[in-house]
Amino acid sequence: MKILITGLVVFLSLVSVYSEKSSAQQTANEKDYLAELKTELKLKWPNNRTVNVVFHGHSVPSGYFKEGRVNSLAAYPHLFLKFLTDSYQYAVINCITTSIGGEQAEQGAKRFKNDVLCMKPDLLFIDYALNDRSIGLERAEVAWRSMIKEALEADIKLVLLTPTPDLKEDILDENAPLAGYAKMIKKLGKENHIPVIDVYSQFKKLKQDGEDLAEYMSQNNHPNELGHQVAAQEIIEELFSEL
Repeated sequence: MKILITGLVVFLSLVSVYSEKSSAQQTANEKDYLAELKTELKLKWPNNRTVNVVFHGHSVPSGYFKEGRVNSLAAYPHLFLKFLTDSYQYAVINCITTSIGGEQAEQGAKRFKNDVLCMKPDLLFIDYALNDRSIGLERAEVAWRSMIKEALEADIKLVLLTPTPDLKEDILDENAPLAGYAKMIKKLGKENHIPVIDVYSQFKKLKQDGEDLAEYMSQNNHPNELGHQVAAQEIIEELFSEL
């Protein structure tokens, strides 16, 4: 009897751990979140249609590199588009960036309806945390919640991104400003059952593994192509791991 009870306790502990992991990832699972979109991407002419993938945010998804120079084709939205077009060779896909350099989430929320929803996204990414430090966590969360609400009410598949690094912060410091924004974004994702691409944690892991993050950055707050590849790969692994 004692052996059975002990076994039951171990089993319940394993179930609890699995459930926590499963609930955190289930929205990014093909069956739970992007199944319909992936089916759409597999259709061939004349049954296919144009699929719109929209990236809303600041200078990073816009493709700003060093000193204001823009290289959008080397930024993670277009790297992700390249993956999609390679993986779904019969799909017609638009990569649309509604992002604006220097903008924070409040500004993005104000133009969300006119600039983003009008694009009729089939898949929408939001990336604002890097610039949200200028308005503070409380105001940023209100703005993120506003955009999330509007997107979900429009029945749009929505994905949130935690920030890429800023070399002026210590990414290993749990109290670094960006760490708080990453935590807030993950909380909003969990509350709304939205996938979160935790780019911040991926860069943190690189640092923990002894990597020099300067090798991934064109300047302190803008990734170079290698840094954008990290973000794109994280999107791919979280949303399209079956490919």
